[in-house]
Amino acid sequence: MHPLRQHFEELLSLTDEEFDYIASHFTPLSLKKNDFLLHEGKIVTHEYWVVKGLLKTYFLDANGKEHIVQFAMGNWWVTDYQAFFGKKKATLNICCLEDTELLAITYTDKEKLCAELPQFNTFHRQKCNMGYAAQQRRILSLLSDDARTRYEQFVALYPSLLQRLPKSLIASYLGVSRETLSRLYFSSHTKK
Repeated sequence: MHPLRQHFEELLSLTDEEFDYIASHFTPLSLKKNDFLLHEGKIVTHEYWVVKGLLKTYFLDANGKEHIVQFAMGNWWVTDYQAFFGKKKATLNICCLEDTELLAITYTDKEKLCAELPQFNTFHRQKCNMGYAAQQRRILSLLSDDARTRYEQFVALYPSLLQRLPKSLIASYLGVSRETLSRLYFSSHTKK
């Protein structure tokens, strides 16, 4: 079964004809490690579904410090959503951390599919709701949880990323220094 179809069928059932029609609106894209999918300041016309690989979404503050907003791995959706839905220039950068394969869909095609296929609209709405809830949990965690709690949540939610990401990127995502992350990692592994 096509991986995109498996993804859709986590939430809905599709006939072969419906899936073929949906799939015809996506364009495959392959990028190498360190390639940029999206640069700050560029108009955002696509949303991307990650077939395989790993990306980071981040912005640079006025001092040039990198702030990681999210990681996106296989079976995840990624873009600069504020720019995508608002038809504006990106405020975020998206860079490949591994060789990556994606399926891209334009805003126009996504809206067309939502209008034509009620089940696609339902899928899109449910995925958006799950994404909004996850982002809200992340923001609340950054505002209220200590570094240890944020680290433990990261390990519980994304155990595979511990092996795939440099500790410096995990530290940036958690909003801690590399040294603090090393202490958290060491203390959590010496407890076992």
